[in-house]
Amino acid sequence: MQSSNHSRWQQLLSSTRQGAGQALTRPERTAFQQDYDRIVFSSAFRRLKDKTQVFPLSKSDYVRTRLTHSLEASCVGRSLGILIGREIIGRHQLTRHEASDFGAITAAACLAHDIGNPPFGHAGEDAIREWFVSSHLLKKYHLSAAQHADFVNYEGNAQGFRTLTRLQGPSNPGLQLTRAVLATFSKYPRASDLGAENNNTLEGASAKKFGFFQHDAESFSTIASSTGLIERVSGCAWHRHPLSFLVEVADDVCYLIVDLEDAARLGFVSYKEAEQLLANLASESTSSTRMSRLYDDKERLEYLRAKAIGHLVDKATEAFLDLEIPILEGTFDDDLLSVTSCHQHLQDIRELSNKHIYSARPALEIETAGFEVLGGLLDLFCNAVEASAGEQRQGTREHMLLKLIPSQFLLAGNDDAIDSGSNAPQVSTDPYLRMLSIADFISGMTDSYAVDLYRKLKGIDLPG
Repeated sequence: MQSSNHSRWQQLLSSTRQGAGQALTRPERTAFQQDYDRIVFSSAFRRLKDKTQVFPLSKSDYVRTRLTHSLEASCVGRSLGILIGREIIGRHQLTRHEASDFGAITAAACLAHDIGNPPFGHAGEDAIREWFVSSHLLKKYHLSAAQHADFVNYEGNAQGFRTLTRLQGPSNPGLQLTRAVLATFSKYPRASDLGAENNNTLEGASAKKFGFFQHDAESFSTIASSTGLIERVSGCAWHRHPLSFLVEVADDVCYLIVDLEDAARLGFVSYKEAEQLLANLASESTSSTRMSRLYDDKERLEYLRAKAIGHLVDKATEAFLDLEIPILEGTFDDDLLSVTSCHQHLQDIRELSNKHIYSARPALEIETAGFEVLGGLLDLFCNAVEASAGEQRQGTREHMLLKLIPSQFLLAGNDDAIDSGSNAPQVSTDPYLRMLSIADFISGMTDSYAVDLYRKLKGIDLPG
């Protein structure tokens, strides 16, 4: 068993780069550390600075964005990875790896975990789904069940995988990250449609959403095979990479605790209530000696936030190490924190957040406006691309709109293309890829850019 698990971990920690072969690595800067740097320097990562975390288009410089959330999650992920890696290496004599490899893989995956989120966060995902559900395009074309499901169940996690493996980098080869990092990034290693016999029966945390579009299925299958992920549905679904459980922990810890801290600063919940919830989670009395020395509400909350995160990291580490074999075998597929003593305290924060934070009026107002903005942009650009493909009348407006779409999105499929006229970009002959290219374009926008472009194209504001 030990020898088997030794080989399994060696495969799970694959440093082969997707699209580029074996990574060049050296002790002072491993392939996994290089992955982290590649993500940091990517334009898709930089755009997270102006993408919604909880409060869209916030004017406060204190409130977190997707960028700061991702950086914080990567710090927690690194700690989790190193703590677990140190024990796993000892258990299975993984002489070719260091604990820091586990930390670097998890940190890189955490850093990228929201890189595919569209403008306006989860409301943006809903807006894109609803537009395609009501669009005449899906009724017009005879797409496969999986292609159809890609749009009506549109998912930022799948967009993130596409961003990392296809859309970023010169001529769109992707960032060519190691397969260990890409597999760890994929918390939901399944397609949008698994066939009638499997769609409603696949259970577990890894099946709640989907992680790749049909266009990227072959790429994901290669990564799954290379890292030894256990197949659940042939060619469609796999069990998670073990380190994906750590990415989920880091994300949950940061958004639950940090959103609560932000909400207290903005006045959506009281400092006293936030303080008590974090104290429960940190196993710290609000009247402890250290707390009695802190008089500023902000400082008290920051202290408890740090203690709570540290406590959760310890509990998640214990749970992972206790469940290592079921995780490796694919028989454990649940939220890691749900099996810890912290579960109920986290549920208390979730309940308060759903009631007072995620339904706060400013967030709801701007997220609702996001439906109008993203729906309007999808209308304009999908019509322009369809007209260029000869599927409907092309007027001067559609011709001009087409020129506003960067060619990298129109040609992201690398398939046969239609020459749409002199000096105009070419569009795909495949309607599925045409729609996917517009989803690529719009999902990559920041909140502010999407609003600004919508207002200009609708004549509400004019350039300059």
